[in-house]
Amino acid sequence: MTIGFVFECGPQGADKQVCEYLAGQLKPGEKIVSTTLDNKLKLLDGAASVAKKLLEEGCDRVLIVWDLRPAWPDKKDKPCRAAERKTLLDALAKEGLQAAPVFLICVEQELESWLLASDQAISAFLSTAAHPYKATRVKKPDQVPNPKAAMNNHFKAARGTRYEDHVHAIKVLKAAEVDLKRLRRSDSFARFEGKL
Repeated sequence: MTIGFVFECGPQGADKQVCEYLAGQLKPGEKIVSTTLDNKLKLLDGAASVAKKLLEEGCDRVLIVWDLRPAWPDKKDKPCRAAERKTLLDALAKEGLQAAPVFLICVEQELESWLLASDQAISAFLSTAAHPYKATRVKKPDQVPNPKAAMNNHFKAARGTRYEDHVHAIKVLKAAEVDLKRLRRSDSFARFEGKL
């Protein structure tokens, strides 16, 4: 089976790296084809046509993945998953894909929510022999209002450095064996897993 992805990040973005890695863990041996659209506004505008192209090129299913936070670059309002979902569903319908195997995965709040669910991976990555670090367990990672800031706080406390998503997200996740039970604390991860 071939799984297509459409992401709102750049070609080496954290979302792409992490989702492809997790897909490989959950569906070993499956072929993965990804397209990145740089930001949420471009994803909302172009994901439907990209999904159509991926299906035409042989993908068995396509997952469109984006973060709820932040809001659209030109909006000052609070981000709204329902409005973004409707925009994508309308675009998919215009492409004739309303019944196609295209699935919407809105990561709530942002990719770092999944990392916060993996407290053992954060601890493993930030610990050294001389300075062990114990990340606190987050039972409801989707409810952390600013997960990227929470990850930055872990990095500052353990190493005195800043968290950079495109560099550190995948390294944190790979620092310990993937614990699906903990990751499933995030409803958006559970949806991601289910739609794979």
